[in-house]
Amino acid sequence: MSRNQSGAGIAPKALAVPLLLIGFAIAAGGAMLVTLGGSLYYLLGGVAVVAAAVLLWRRHGASGWLYAGFLLATLAWALWEAGLGGWALAPRLLGPAVFGLLFALPGVRRAIGPSGWAAAGAAILLIAVQVVAGSIGSPDRFVAPASPALLAGDAPAAGAEWAAWGGTNAGQRYSGLDQITPANVGDLELAWTYHTGVKQEGVKSPLQTTPIMVGDTLYACTQTNIVVALDPETGREKWRFDPKVDATGASAVTTCRGVAFARLADAVDCPERIITATFNAKLIALDARSGEPCPSFGKGGFVDLTTGLGVVDKGFYYVSSAPTIVRGRIVLGGWVADNQSTDEPSGVIRAYDVATGTFAWAWDMGRPDFHGEPGAGEHYTRSTPNSWAPMSADEALGLVYVPTGNATPDHWGANRSPASERFGSSVIALDAQTGAMRWSFQTAHHDLWDYDVASQPTLIDVPAGGRIIPALAQPTKRGELFLLDRRTGKPVAAVEERPAPQRGAAPGERLAKTQPFSVGMPSFRGPPLTETDMWGLTPLDQLWCRIRFKQLRYDGPATPPGTDESLIYPSIGGGMNWGGVSVDPRRGLMIVNSIYYGTIAQLVPRAETDRLHAAAAGQMHNFSLPQPQKGTPYGVLLTGLVSPLNVPCNTPPFGKISAIDLRTRKLVWSRPIGSARDSGPMGFASRLPIGMGMPMFGGSMVTKSGLIFIGATQERAFRAFDVSNGHELWRTALPAGGQANPMTYVSPKSGRQFVLIAAGGHVMLQSPLGDSIVAYALPKKR
Repeated sequence: MSRNQSGAGIAPKALAVPLLLIGFAIAAGGAMLVTLGGSLYYLLGGVAVVAAAVLLWRRHGASGWLYAGFLLATLAWALWEAGLGGWALAPRLLGPAVFGLLFALPGVRRAIGPSGWAAAGAAILLIAVQVVAGSIGSPDRFVAPASPALLAGDAPAAGAEWAAWGGTNAGQRYSGLDQITPANVGDLELAWTYHTGVKQEGVKSPLQTTPIMVGDTLYACTQTNIVVALDPETGREKWRFDPKVDATGASAVTTCRGVAFARLADAVDCPERIITATFNAKLIALDARSGEPCPSFGKGGFVDLTTGLGVVDKGFYYVSSAPTIVRGRIVLGGWVADNQSTDEPSGVIRAYDVATGTFAWAWDMGRPDFHGEPGAGEHYTRSTPNSWAPMSADEALGLVYVPTGNATPDHWGANRSPASERFGSSVIALDAQTGAMRWSFQTAHHDLWDYDVASQPTLIDVPAGGRIIPALAQPTKRGELFLLDRRTGKPVAAVEERPAPQRGAAPGERLAKTQPFSVGMPSFRGPPLTETDMWGLTPLDQLWCRIRFKQLRYDGPATPPGTDESLIYPSIGGGMNWGGVSVDPRRGLMIVNSIYYGTIAQLVPRAETDRLHAAAAGQMHNFSLPQPQKGTPYGVLLTGLVSPLNVPCNTPPFGKISAIDLRTRKLVWSRPIGSARDSGPMGFASRLPIGMGMPMFGGSMVTKSGLIFIGATQERAFRAFDVSNGHELWRTALPAGGQANPMTYVSPKSGRQFVLIAAGGHVMLQSPLGDSIVAYALPKKR
C-alpha cells in the first residue's frame, strides 16, 4: 500500500471518531435541552454531525457536503441568536469551524473528493464572520464620544494627602493632584514595593487595604490587623503594631480594608492617632508617631466592642472597614456572620469619643430611640441588619451615612422583625452627635438574596431643577445606582417601584410585592438572562450551561429562593460591591465598575441540612454543604452558575467600567475591563491577553488631570484610563490581584506624586494571595 493510500484510509477515520463522539454528546444534550423547552439546534446539529462522521468513516463524498451544510445552518442560527456579538458568536462558530478546516487535509480530501473543500470553505466563512464580529466589538464598548465640560471651580478633594479611606469622608475617591497626566502616565514606573510578611494559615485573609497618607507617613492595616507605618518615598517600614488576633471563625475570608486618622488639639497623649478595629472586636487607638497604644483611650488604648452584644461566638463579629471619624466621634458598625443562625450579634451602630474612647451613643434599630448602652444582663437587639461596608459623613450637616445589609440569615426572612424589615439593605443617615436617625432609604425590600449595601455612600453635589443639590450616590449589589438628597433621603433621580416575582418561595416565606428600581440613573444590573445568553469556551460547555439555565427557576430580578434551584442575578457579589464608585466633580463624571455573573440558590430542609453538617463535623467552610441558617426551616446551598470548566455561564463581559454624566445622568462610555491572561479553564492561567471583561472586587480612583486608576480585576493588572473617553492609557502587571482601592499622594521629601495599590489577590476570584503594597511614580528628574 502506498503512503498516499494509507493516509487516505487513516485520515478520514481519525477525523470521523472525534466528530462522532462530539456529535453524539451534542445530540444527547440537545435532546435533554428540548425536553426542558430549549433550542432545537443542538439536537438537530448533533444528528447532522453524527451523520457526517458516519459518512466520513465510510469515505463517502457526501460527508463534506453535509458538514458544510451543517456549518452554514450553524452560521444562520448563530447570527439569529447572537447577532454580531463577538463573544456570543465564538463558542457557536469557532469549534465547528476548526473541524471544518480539517476536511481540507490531503488525506481527507483524497478519501471524499471535492466535498472536503466545501466543508473547509464553509469553515473559512464562519471564521471570517467571527473575525468581523470581533473587530466590531461589543456594542456597548463605547457609547458616546462626548466629554462633559468642566464645572466651575474645584470641589473639595484629597490633595497631597489621602487622609481617609475614600480620600475624604465624602468617599469620592477623587484627588486634586495633576502631576501624572494622560500625556505622561505611560512613563510610570515601579517606585517601591512593601511586603507585609504575613503568613497565611487557616483562614485566607486577602490584603485589601487602602492606605491613608497624612503628613510624612502612610498608614495601613495588613491581612491580620497588623498596623504599619511606611515612608511614602521609599516604602520603608517606620513602625509596626501587631494586636495578635485570631482570625478563625465563621467567615472563610477576613480582611482589614483600612484605618482612620485623627488629630487632636488638646489630647493628653497621642495628639495624632491611628484608629483601627480588629477581627476579635477591639477598637484601638495608636500613636501615629510611634505605633504605641494611646494610654488615654479606653483601657490602655483598647475598647472592647463585644460589650452589649450578648453571646458572640468566635469569628461571628468583626470590623472590616475603616472607622469613620466625624465631629469628634468614631462611628463604626461591624460584619456579622452570614447564614449561620437567627441568634447572632446585633448590627448596632456605635460611636465613641475619639480622644478618650468613651461610649458616645448607639443606634440599635430594634430600639431606635434608645441611644445608650444596655443595662446589666441586657444586650442590643440580636440578629439585626449589620453595617460592614465603609460609611461616609458630612461634617457640615453633622450626618453619618450608614449602608446596611440584610438580617441574618440572608436567604430566609419569614421570622424577621419589623425593624429588620424596615432598615435592612438600606442607607441610613444618623446624627453624628446623638445617633438619632434623620432618614432611611431602602434599596431592596425583604432582601432574600444577600443584597447587602456593600458600597460606601458617595457624597456629591449635582444639578437638579435649576439648583445644586447636596446628594448621595448609593451603588448596590442589585446593580441599581440610587441618587438621593443627602439632607432628606428623598430621590433626586427617579425611583420606580416595580412588581417583583411571586412564584417559587418556600412554604412559610413571605415576599415583597415590589422592588425599587432607579430609573432616573443608568442601570448596571444587565438585562434579564435568557437561554441564548448562556456561554462557554466550546459548544459542549455552552450546551451544558444552557441545560443548567433551563433547569433553574428564574423570573428576572428578585426571583425568590425556594426548595428548588433558583437563579440570583446579579449574583450575591453584585452588581457593585465594596469598591464603590469614584467621582470627578470638576468634569461631572461618575466612574462605576460592575460585575456580571449568577448565583444558584436552593433552600435545603432543616433535617437534611443538619444531617449533612453532622456527617461533616468541623467543616464550617465547606461550601459544598448548605449553610446552616439555624433557627429557620431551611439551610441554603449557594453555588456559582459556572460551566464544568469553571467559567461563568453568561456571555462576557463579566466586568465593565463605565462613566456617567451627572448632569444628564446618561452613560458617557462603557467598556469591558480585564483580560483572560491570568484565568482560564479549571483555574489555569491562559496567558492570553484577550480583553473579555473579568470579575472583580475593588474600586477606582480619579485624578484632577483626567485619569482613572483601577486594579480590581481577576487579572493581576493595574490600569489607567482616560476619564473622558475610557481609553486605556497604561497597564502594568502586579505581583498578585489588585483587589483593593488605589490611592495617590505627594511625597513631602521629593514632591513627586505616587499612585499606590495593595496587591493581595482574592480566593473567591481564584486569584493567588499576595502580601504586596506597590507604589508607582514618574521617573525622577535628572
